[in-house]
Amino acid sequence: MDDEGFDPDDIPELDQPEPEPVGPRSAPAEESSFTAPAPPPAPINWNLLSAREAEHEWLQLNGWVNWLRANYGLPAATIPPMWHRHWELIWELSALHTHWLTCYHPTRDGSAPLLWHADFAAACNRLRNWVTINGTKLQSDRPTRQTVWPGEDAREEDDQETRIDDRDADFVEFAVADVRAREAKEAAREARGSG
Repeated sequence: MDDEGFDPDDIPELDQPEPEPVGPRSAPAEESSFTAPAPPPAPINWNLLSAREAEHEWLQLNGWVNWLRANYGLPAATIPPMWHRHWELIWELSALHTHWLTCYHPTRDGSAPLLWHADFAAACNRLRNWVTINGTKLQSDRPTRQTVWPGEDAREEDDQETRIDDRDADFVEFAVADVRAREAKEAAREARGSG
């Protein structure tokens, strides 16, 4: 060490974190500059979303599902490419997404992610069951079959499997159609209210 107390060996390498300062911590910021984190998100009820809310939620859910399947190496038997065309999968994945956001929220304690992982394991079993029932696959998709109860009119079922050529384009087409349908309902409600 030289006369001025500087030792070149004390300089951290670029790939090392800066050392913590020794001594008392600096005074906390003034209370007026403190901002509390936003509250955890509320569950999503897809039946009640406005067109604008639905557009936002579709984009958020799609991005998160892509992250989830990549980070956990989930096969199409758990999350198929056309999950967005099956409401049973949308509801399950949406609930799982909200649960993840809540468990990783800064207001939660450190054990919350363990709760999420326990619930995630159970949700994966349910997702696999839904995929088995609805028959969607990696390369093709068909609408979920609906059981007709006694006294109901028979539904025209489209049992035709459709080849999946561009999953992302299909997602955009589906989400845009959903948002436009919601906009049409909102416009009809407004017209009835003002008429």
